[in-house]
This record gives sequence, C-alpha cells and structure tokens, in this order.
Amino acid sequence: MANIKIVTDSSAGLTEEEIKQYNITIVPLSVMIDGTIYVERETITAEEFPDVMEAAKSLPKTSQPPIGKFVDVFDRLGKDGSEVLCVNMMESISGTVHAAEQAAAMSSAEVTVVDSQVTDRCLAFQIIEAAKLIEQGADMAEVLAKMENVRDTSKIYLAIMKLDNLVAGGRISRFSGALSNLLNIKLMLEVVKGQIEIKLKGRGMKPINKFLNDVYADMAAGKKVTGIGISHVRGGAEVEKMKAKLTELFPDIKIVERTTVPIIATHTGMGAYCLLYYTE
Repeated sequence: MANIKIVTDSSAGLTEEEIKQYNITIVPLSVMIDGTIYVERETITAEEFPDVMEAAKSLPKTSQPPIGKFVDVFDRLGKDGSEVLCVNMMESISGTVHAAEQAAAMSSAEVTVVDSQVTDRCLAFQIIEAAKLIEQGADMAEVLAKMENVRDTSKIYLAIMKLDNLVAGGRISRFSGALSNLLNIKLMLEVVKGQIEIKLKGRGMKPINKFLNDVYADMAAGKKVTGIGISHVRGGAEVEKMKAKLTELFPDIKIVERTTVPIIATHTGMGAYCLLYYTE
C-alpha cells in the first residue's frame, strides 16, 4: 500500500475537520500589516483579518513561506520512508509553489510538488480527492491523475465589489480605480488554467447578478456537480443570496461557506465573494 503524506499551504479552503480527518499538514503564509507580521492560522485567523485590514493604514503585504519551513516539514514527514505530495496555490498569485520546489530539491524525502492552478476551496477539492485515493492505497501516479481531473473540471468565479485593493496592489492604475469606484463599477473574475481573467466589468450589481444566474443555469444543466464552496470577505447579503440559490439547486450537496484567507482577502478587498465548484 502506498504511503503518501499531503502538504499544502494555508490558502487551501479546508475545514478543520477535513485537515484532521485526512491528516493534512499546512505550511502557513504570512501578511505584514503596518509593520506587524501575522502568520495565517497561527497568529491571525481568516475571520479576524478583515477588521485588521479595514483598520490598516496601508495595504497588507503578503509573504510566501520560507523555504526552510518546507524543508523541515518534508524531512519530518518523509523520515519514515513516506512519499510527500505538496499541493500549492496557483503560481500567478504567489511564489509559494516555487519555494516548495526549491525545498523539495533540498529535502532528504521523496517529494512531488504540484501547482494546483487554483486556490481556496478548489485547492481543497483536489486535496480531498487525493487523500481519499491515498486511503485506498493508490500510488502517486494515480493520485496525480485524479487531481488533474478535478482541476480541469473546477470553476472559480470571483466578484470584486471595491477596486481599492487592486489599485493599491498595482494591478490596475490609480486613476482607473478611482474612476471605477466613482461609477460603482464591479468586476467578475474567473480563474482559467491558473490565470485570472476579467469576465465582466459593469456598473452596480445587476450585471453581476445576471452573470451568476447564467452560471447557476450552466451548473444545473451541465455535468453533475460534485462539490461547491463559497468564500468571501464579509460578503453579507450577496453571499446569503448565492447560498440560498445553490441550496435550492443542489439540496444534496453540502456547501462549504467560509471567510477566505488573508492572502486572498488582501487582493480582493472587502465585500468580495466567490463561487467555487467542480463536476464529475
């Protein structure tokens, strides 16, 4: 029977129960806010972060885990001869996967590092399916093939309510961001093959709601939906509407709703909310 242990970073949208059930090791990222460094899951929680971010004088700065942290984890998990599978958030928003790759080359353990091309709950979907196969005795090749299948059937749609953080992070110009906020412009983003694409730019909520209604229709009419997640940064009423609609359409699926992690909240800003799912 294969003996494979799973490592991931703290962007993974796993519940505490899932982390314990599947014995997942989490390597945390960190954020610096007004000169103070906070380590995800250790010195700040996802639920605490929005208040701290909102009160901050400047945009929080995110930082990937140190290479040495990965090396220590890999060596410890591989000490008994186990293989290590390290699954990380997409390279386009963090260099975490590259830190893991460098650490793998330095570790005494046999380590396979994967760029999931996603993050948050969609990263969790890949990890959970991998863990289930490992429990059944699958080898690394079988596990990787399953993860690729989950990756290729996953969707991430992210609604941005305020553009301040995207402007402060240098992702759009300050003039464009100020003008867009003045005009009440909202964005709908999609993650496609590990890259973030703008799917919609519209004034107010009406275009966003229409876009999501089309997504719901596609979900209901397409291949069987296997898992659904909703992540947000104080998404409020919009999240409640989304959850009610998805519960109506998919009453047999447990929808995992959660406040997203600090590294993602830093980029999306307050009010952002995200639909994540995968199909068979």
